[in-house]
Amino acid sequence: MIVEMRVYYCAPTRLPALLDRFRNTTLDFFKKYDIEQVGFWTTLVGPDNHALTYLLKWDDMAQREQRWNAFQADPEWIAKRAETEKDRPIVVRIENSFLAPTDFSALR
Repeated sequence: MIVEMRVYYCAPTRLPALLDRFRNTTLDFFKKYDIEQVGFWTTLVGPDNHALTYLLKWDDMAQREQRWNAFQADPEWIAKRAETEKDRPIVVRIENSFLAPTDFSALR
């Protein structure tokens, strides 16, 4: 099992639009492609409070590549994402990391 940590840094004032997109659009596509979320968080205190951090759980990198690439290539997803950004971009930068649990981790 691996966990992918993704951090989306939003343009000023655009975090509500990103949260709305996940709530009303993205999560449906995650279900369609069997992408398992661990959780989502906004930043209360830290260097950037216009950020959304979330974790995805994968069996291995091959599963991640297959499911994520299918999701990203979905024409309906591409159209819906573009619609949410027709006025201006939402996300200015994305960081992602792949994490492997230790032998003493509660989540393994």
